[in-house]
Amino acid sequence: MAEDENKDNQYVILARKYRPQTFEDLLGQDALVQTLTNAIKNNRLHHAYILTGIRGVGKTSTARIIAKALNCTGIDGKGGPTVHPCGVCENCKAITAGRHIDVLELDAASRTGVDDIREILDGVRYKPTNARYKIYIIDEVHMLSKNAFNALLKTLEEPPSHVKFIFATTEIRKVPVTILSRCQRFDLQRLRIDELMKMFHKIIAAEGLKADEEALQLLARAADGSARDATSLLDQAISLGVGNVKLDVVKNMIGLADKTQNFELFEHLVAGNTDKVLALLDSQYKNGANPITILQDLINITHLAAKTRIIPSSVDDPAVSEEEKEFAKRMAGSVSIAILSKIWQMMIKGISELQIAPQQIDALEMILIRIAYAAHLPTPYEILNDVKKNSNLSPLKANFVLPPQTAAAREISSPAPKKPALFEQNSPESFKNIKTIEDFIRYLEETKKLLVLYSFKNDLSVERFEDGFIEMTVSEKINQDYVLSLHKILEKATGKKWKIDIRRGNPGQTLAQKENAKTEEEKRNIMEYPLVKAIMAEFKGAKIETLTRKFTEETEEEDSSSFVTEENDFNYTDNNEDED
Repeated sequence: MAEDENKDNQYVILARKYRPQTFEDLLGQDALVQTLTNAIKNNRLHHAYILTGIRGVGKTSTARIIAKALNCTGIDGKGGPTVHPCGVCENCKAITAGRHIDVLELDAASRTGVDDIREILDGVRYKPTNARYKIYIIDEVHMLSKNAFNALLKTLEEPPSHVKFIFATTEIRKVPVTILSRCQRFDLQRLRIDELMKMFHKIIAAEGLKADEEALQLLARAADGSARDATSLLDQAISLGVGNVKLDVVKNMIGLADKTQNFELFEHLVAGNTDKVLALLDSQYKNGANPITILQDLINITHLAAKTRIIPSSVDDPAVSEEEKEFAKRMAGSVSIAILSKIWQMMIKGISELQIAPQQIDALEMILIRIAYAAHLPTPYEILNDVKKNSNLSPLKANFVLPPQTAAAREISSPAPKKPALFEQNSPESFKNIKTIEDFIRYLEETKKLLVLYSFKNDLSVERFEDGFIEMTVSEKINQDYVLSLHKILEKATGKKWKIDIRRGNPGQTLAQKENAKTEEEKRNIMEYPLVKAIMAEFKGAKIETLTRKFTEETEEEDSSSFVTEENDFNYTDNNEDED
């Protein structure tokens, strides 16, 4: 697995020394290995592969392993393509060292132009010198220019049988679809903590070192799924620990606070103990903890508590320490999802605040003060229930909804017209009884003739509407084609011809204006409800934003009114009746 150190015995960093050399060395890429294994066994090799994934997950290493697998000749020099490259034949050794004449690597981040692509593609028509296949490895392929992609596409469409392309990218969406469609795609997975821990143990054993298990856990978490980042962090920890990986050294190295202190900090946050929160934060900051790292740790703690409350078995994951399990179970039993969700949102917003703050520690203090205060506030359910109980109101069925972005909304039932029998069945027969203007409007709504409906409501006024006859005043926006459309629509709906008398001029009050006036009147009437008055008094600055009517199977009547407050941000639904 390990690369040989050079003749001068110069130190080789762990990321290079323990770079994967075979498919067996690859961590967490079982799907890729299985697909390539089947392809090689069945001699169904694709002419182009594209590898995508986060930085440091092994894309370039995988590309080199594929190159070795396709060109390996075995120890005796007579072998063919294999998923187990020997590593000792001339092809394997030259590819590992990065000096094989038939395996060309291009960094598209530094060579993005069409001339760079043409330069390497000039040799495509020539057969390989020493290898079985001539292989082109292009790293960060998404960085190529449009013209470079076009030049590459021409070769990808009809490649010679002796040529294979292997592309690697962290930005798969930036690669043109025309390129992607000609490649076999592999998505390299982010490495799990247990997979990184397995890699750490192997390296520690090979290097003859000692390491604290919890220190390795911290390094694995900090690597965020990247094998290269993980080995680089381990290398740094070994250097700082003078040959060993120590917990306190790792904490200071990556700016982590004591996890126990962050658990305690979180508990004081949800309890609203602001003074203790600030004291703990000050202590951690003086000991070298990074404000952003503290907040990120608190975000992870919030997620852990919320997930444990919803899925208690989630803490049985081997990656969760005993300390985390105990804390998560304790918090899950005492803090509601509503509170945890509110804390999560405020912390996520706080990340951006820290990044622009002149002093990050000051910004973090203000964020935690805000969270400690907000977490101690009653929920909207508690406030509104308290309003109803203290107002001694008669029971009303209520439903709280949240309009987009900023809103606390309230819907209250009130008498509404019964659902018209005309539209109980959505069939052509149900539309033949259009006798009123309301019937016609509902027909236009049901049949989705929205443009006709808009003009009918906004650009004209109806003086008479009877079975087979309409008299109306139209604005200059209404032309003869619109009137002909009305004739056709009505005739199709009712099966008979209609007479439409029009008069051009100022329509006066349109149907839309009449509806708006009626809505405003309904709002004024609803404002007289005692419960509405109590809610408006409780939520300062609230207003009735919209009125909607809902028909239910049980009663066929319900009128709901939405009330929007700009000063409160919450989302809650209560469909229970007050039993007081």
